[in-house]
Amino acid sequence: MSNANRMQGARMLNRRKGWMAVVLCTVATLLYAQPPQQKDFLSFQKSFKRVGLAFESREEMLRKEFAAKGLTWPAKYMYIRSFKYDSQLEVWVKGDKKEKYRLFKTYKVCALAGGLGPKRYEGDYQVPEGFYYVNEFRPNSSYHLALGVNYPNPSDRILADPVKPGGDIYVHGSCVTVGCIPLTDALIEELYVLAALTKNEGQDYIPIHVMPVLFKKDKSKELLEKQLAAQPEYKPMAGIMEKVYYYFNTYKQLPTIMIDAKGEYMMAQEFTIPKKVIPPKFKENTEPRRSAARTVTFGENDFYPYVNTQPKFPGGLPAFQKFIDRAGCRAGRLYARRRRQTLVY
Repeated sequence: MSNANRMQGARMLNRRKGWMAVVLCTVATLLYAQPPQQKDFLSFQKSFKRVGLAFESREEMLRKEFAAKGLTWPAKYMYIRSFKYDSQLEVWVKGDKKEKYRLFKTYKVCALAGGLGPKRYEGDYQVPEGFYYVNEFRPNSSYHLALGVNYPNPSDRILADPVKPGGDIYVHGSCVTVGCIPLTDALIEELYVLAALTKNEGQDYIPIHVMPVLFKKDKSKELLEKQLAAQPEYKPMAGIMEKVYYYFNTYKQLPTIMIDAKGEYMMAQEFTIPKKVIPPKFKENTEPRRSAARTVTFGENDFYPYVNTQPKFPGGLPAFQKFIDRAGCRAGRLYARRRRQTLVY
């Protein structure tokens, strides 16, 4: 065989090896890097000890709570809404796309880092504000269980620090935080089970809206207004979040939220925030009377029969005394152990 033929054969062999390597790498990627299929998602999650125990202890309880409120179990759609200053996290659910969302439960957020305003760089200890979705289920979190928040989202990538915007934002357990949304372990187990079941039903993107305050509360709104006066560049974002809040409260459906070239949020639907109805102040009637008040005179004999008549109890005074004794014994059980007497009028 000539040298030319040998070289050509070597080149073809190397080319085949290269193709084989590509095929093997592709197969390896499919086998090991691909996440579990949708139908296997729930069983994959339950294979982790904490998630399995959470389902054992929480699923049946949640099912009964859904039934008591007339909600479809499991939920087909789920929406999470959190309020930073008010330390609340709401869970809304529905069983069909056309249905209106209904509030299932409000959880207490047990710790808070930072203050009002969005997260803009790594290490600012701020909880993000904006419109996000669950992008990760972490069954082996260092904080018991955790649901990932897709910060930074496209808006954050424009408005936050371009090099170090921060990340690793979760709704998690353990009740500690340096910029996340923490719950107690018991509550994150409930939320995790609900979210896992909803995802297993087909909702790949569970929305999470993180808002600065509960806009309907006057005290919270006043605090936000003070923040906006000191930070006017924050007004457009706070304004659109308030608009989305009231839109959802009005229609119980989520609006379409978009992002413009500057990174600012926009709402596709036309909507005007309803004006708050302020009850009228009490106005004293100062108009003079048209006629004098009628004076009625009562003598002692008119009051005497009512004031000095003994109460009539079935069985007479002895039966009444027994009734008082029994009532006193029952009432005594309601007082603290160390308390020996009380005065009844």
